[in-house]
Amino acid sequence: MSKSIHHWISAYGENHQNPTNKKIHWVCVPIIMFTLLGLLSLVNFNISLNEYVYDINISYVLIIFTLFFYLRLSIVISVGMFLTATVQLIIIYYFGSILSDQMLLYIYLGVFITAWIGQFIGHKIEGKKPSFFKDLQFLLIGPAWLLSFIYQKLGIKY
Repeated sequence: MSKSIHHWISAYGENHQNPTNKKIHWVCVPIIMFTLLGLLSLVNFNISLNEYVYDINISYVLIIFTLFFYLRLSIVISVGMFLTATVQLIIIYYFGSILSDQMLLYIYLGVFITAWIGQFIGHKIEGKKPSFFKDLQFLLIGPAWLLSFIYQKLGIKY
């Protein structure tokens, strides 16, 4: 039997009890998501269908696969994650219009690594290993865990 979104979020929360670690996650998880999408947006390919050519980047592919993961768990979480990813992609698109790919690569990579260092510092403070050491799927639960707090504040059931 598949785990529910509530099970995943609860299990993720077990390793995120320390207030400092939670604050670090509120900063670092969105940054990691953003910079990962930014890095993947730099990898492009074309697909030709009939007489149309579509420019695709790997970030779109990641979003599609993660949406299937979230849809299995919760439509409401899926919608929130899709909206979050869309806003991030709009910002990434804007950055791509004003900065070179090489500059973006250095920025995204540097910020990505720095945010991960922050995450590991948070877990050192927490005294517990990151959840994804147990199951890689927790890498997708981190952003949903944060979204669950926003939903709770807004009274949205997921």
